Amino acid sequence: MESKDSHVIEHMEELRSRIIKTLIGFVAFFILSFIFVQDIYELLIKDLEGKLAVLGPSEILWVYMIIAAVCAIAATIPLAAFQVWRFVAPALKPEERKVTFRFIPGLFILFIIGISFGYFVLFPIVLGFLTSLSAGQFEMMFTAEKYFRFMINLILPFGILFEMPLVVMFLTRLGILNPTRLKKSRKISYFALVIVSILITPPDLISDILVIVPLLVLYEVSVQLSNIVYRKRLLREQAAFPLT
Repeated sequence: MESKDSHVIEHMEELRSRIIKTLIGFVAFFILSFIFVQDIYELLIKDLEGKLAVLGPSEILWVYMIIAAVCAIAATIPLAAFQVWRFVAPALKPEERKVTFRFIPGLFILFIIGISFGYFVLFPIVLGFLTSLSAGQFEMMFTAEKYFRFMINLILPFGILFEMPLVVMFLTRLGILNPTRLKKSRKISYFALVIVSILITPPDLISDILVIVPLLVLYEVSVQLSNIVYRKRLLREQAAFPLT
């Protein structure tokens, strides 16, 4: 019993160490991003007509901090994934360690693709739709805080949701998920993705379709990738333990 308890304590200490390293990395990336935050800010508003208004000095700081935080999150994803991999690596076989390690760069790439999709495709359409509602009725003025809060709330979920295929592959590789389970939960997953799409888009059909379709495609891609990984896993197990 004492041996089991000490083993659990060691795992908890290892987990705490991985979390601390990830947080330290996030803080370091945040500081680095904050150094260049004005350049990033100028890049984000280069297509915006006019300047954004601020209602006080603290709002400027908030905007810079939220921009730096999003950049830090993007940069921390590979580090966080590496720490998760290091935590589960002792339970994996050497070949599984090599394969799962290759997922780490993909997580960062998919996050950037998701953010880019939200920023370059969805955000202009949604913003254009909302501003068109005020045509001839209201004088539109953007504050920096509300503009960037709206932008981040719209595009950040896509960075996370675009991680779905690799996360599913990773969990399938570990034996936690399988394609059969994903297919059985397809209706529930579809419903959840549709709800998420409706919540993060304005109430118009075009915006909803622009969000729902990519998310459903991502889910189906995840199912197919899970199926490929699962079949390879079964083949390796059959090769390791052939029938007599």
